Amino acid sequence: MGARLAAILVPGLTVWLVGDLGAGKTTLARGLLRALNYTGRVKSPTFTLVELYALSSFNLYHFDLYRFADPAEWEDAGFRDYFNPQSVCLVEWPEKAAGWLPEPDLIVRLEFAGEGRTVRLEAPTEVGRRCIGNLETSV
Repeated sequence: MGARLAAILVPGLTVWLVGDLGAGKTTLARGLLRALNYTGRVKSPTFTLVELYALSSFNLYHFDLYRFADPAEWEDAGFRDYFNPQSVCLVEWPEKAAGWLPEPDLIVRLEFAGEGRTVRLEAPTEVGRRCIGNLETSV
């Protein structure tokens, strides 16, 4: 799924990765980055809060807000400038910054399904809807 999402990413996109602990959010991000030809280590940003991946077409910022105790920590951390037309931002645990975080273009919901996972995509913006349309036509 990460590889399929990688094919439709465009600079300026905000993607929320939503799911329980262990649902596969970081694994999806890792697959996405591998599909974008990133060969370095891809780790969970749980302790660093954000990891930057400088790719050929855009910067990809991978956020993990799990450790936030208060949504206002988002503003205090100074992350707002990372959300710009030249970057793609993947955000794990977006509910931890409720009310502060920029609205998503895509929401990727990961849920446990037996030994596997199900993925549900939502597109709250027109840009997100175009991305999902591109995903559907690439099948």
